[in-house]
Amino acid sequence: MSDSLVAAGAAAGPVAELALTGDVTRPARLTVSELLSWPQHRAQVSFDCSTSGIQQHRFTGPYLHDVLVSAGPAFDPARRKDRLRFLIAVRGADGHRALLSWAEIDPDFGRAPVLLAVTIDDTPLDRAGPQLVLPQDRCGARYISGIETIRVDGGYTVWT
Repeated sequence: MSDSLVAAGAAAGPVAELALTGDVTRPARLTVSELLSWPQHRAQVSFDCSTSGIQQHRFTGPYLHDVLVSAGPAFDPARRKDRLRFLIAVRGADGHRALLSWAEIDPDFGRAPVLLAVTIDDTPLDRAGPQLVLPQDRCGARYISGIETIRVDGGYTVWT
């Protein structure tokens, strides 16, 4: 590889990666390009941002539920109520955080089409990292940019 290509690649910076941790049997570190291996879904959203008003964007990415199921959440899938105790904590590179319940995204309960977006308005998020997108939210506060960590928690720490 030529020195100019190496320099150009280094100047672009590292590819963002998120850590999928917690009460899962298969923790993982995922990049945007790896998230492209899941079925991609589109969401045209409009939400109110407290700093810049109404925002309208097009996002694509896999459903959060699909990605989390692939990590093997530590609940008994045969017992519906067992998964109700699970929480999903999402943290962005800027420290912004959001908390969701498993029931909110589970097809047997809330079925919210929450995305781990890999594009915004057709622009790839490879360097910035995936974004949490909640099309059902009127307020944009739970839209987390540059996700660093998604932690699945069986709720034991909440109740002890």
